[in-house]
Amino acid sequence: MNEELLRKAEFNRRTFVMTTLAAGFALAAQPISAKTIITSSQGLVAGEVKIPVADGEIPAYQAMPAKGGPFPVVLVIQEIFGVHEHIKDVCRRFAKQGYLAIAPALYARQGDVSKMTDIQEIITKVVSKVPDAQVFSDLDATVDLANKSGKGNTSKLGITGFCWGGRIVWMYAAHNPKVKAGVAWYGPLTGEVSELRPKYPVDIASSLKVPVLGLYGGSDESIPLASIEQMKKILKEAGSASEIVVYPDTPHGFHADYRPTFRKEQAEDGDKRLQAWFKKYGVS
Repeated sequence: MNEELLRKAEFNRRTFVMTTLAAGFALAAQPISAKTIITSSQGLVAGEVKIPVADGEIPAYQAMPAKGGPFPVVLVIQEIFGVHEHIKDVCRRFAKQGYLAIAPALYARQGDVSKMTDIQEIITKVVSKVPDAQVFSDLDATVDLANKSGKGNTSKLGITGFCWGGRIVWMYAAHNPKVKAGVAWYGPLTGEVSELRPKYPVDIASSLKVPVLGLYGGSDESIPLASIEQMKKILKEAGSASEIVVYPDTPHGFHADYRPTFRKEQAEDGDKRLQAWFKKYGVS
C-alpha cells in the first residue's frame, strides 16, 4: 500500500474530535471579567470556515471587511484555551483595521478543550499531544486557503499569537520565510525538547530571518526572565531584526481582557507596537 493510500486509510479510521468551533469562552477561563472587550461584526464578514488539511479539514474563525479586498492576512494563533470567544474577538479587531484575520483550531485532532475546567487537564490530555509539524502544516494550509479565496493578499502575511500561540509565532516564522512579520505575546522561549516539539525559539533564534516582535511581562511566573535575556542575547549576536519588549511588573496573559491578568495600558501599548511593526515590515 503506498503512502497516499495509507494516509487515506488512517483518516477513514478516525474522525476529528472537534469538527466545529466552540461557542463562547472556554470553561477553564471562567469567570469572565466585566472588562471583556466585545467587538461588533457590523461591517464585517465573520464566522467559521473549514480549512482543507492533509487528513481532512479543521475549523477556523475568519473575519474581514465586508467590502473591498484582497486584504493583508494575519494568522491569529490561539492561546492554551483554543479558538474561543477572545480569539474570535481579536480576529474581528484585525478585520476592523482592514485585515483578513484567521484563527485555525490547531488542536482539532487532539481534542476540544472548551469544556475542560482545569488548565493542567488541557495541557496533559490535549496540548502535550500536538506535534509542531502538524501545526506548521495546518498553518501552511490556512495561508493557502486565504490565498485561494481571492480575499487574502498573502504577499502581506503577518502572524500573531498568545501564550501557547506566542511560541508558535516564533517557530512558524522560522518555518515559513514568506511571513513578513510576527508578534509573539508571552510565548515560552525554552522548554523540554521532545519528538513532538524538537525545538524551541532559542534554538531557531540565530537563524531567524522573519522579524518577530516579542511582548513579555516582567513578572510572568511561567516565562523566566533568564530565558528572555538568553533569547535577546542570541538575537543580538545574530544581528537579527527581531526585538523583545519586557513590561515591568506585568503578569502572563496581560493582553487577555477577559481575565484578571489583563493590564489595559500594556495591552494597548502592545497593540500599537504590533501595528507599527506590521507597517514597518510590509504586512499592512
